Amino acid sequence: VGAKDADMAAAVNEVIKMGGGLVVADGGSAVERLALPIAGLMTAEPLENVVRALDSLCKGARETLGCGLEDPFMPLSFLALPVIPELRVTDMGVVDVNQFKTVPLLM
Repeated sequence: VGAKDADMAAAVNEVIKMGGGLVVADGGSAVERLALPIAGLMTAEPLENVVRALDSLCKGARETLGCGLEDPFMPLSFLALPVIPELRVTDMGVVDVNQFKTVPLLM
């Protein structure tokens, strides 16, 4: 997550570099991160390390970026989940799950 275009680009680049994960970026670079290298979704790290990293990520988003959400990564996770009806962002683009069709971004 990031508050500016450059920060979001830095977050995406860091996620790519880690092979999957979660990132908070500010000032054009990653300030908090959790690598999730197993299928881009999981890690073999001990639970205590993961909990600590998730807490740091959420705290970083709230304090550094001024995010008002307790856990800003939760809505992002559901946004991409294609089994929940309505519009979802997937690797195929924006999909209308009810119609089973991709949605053009430019009209």
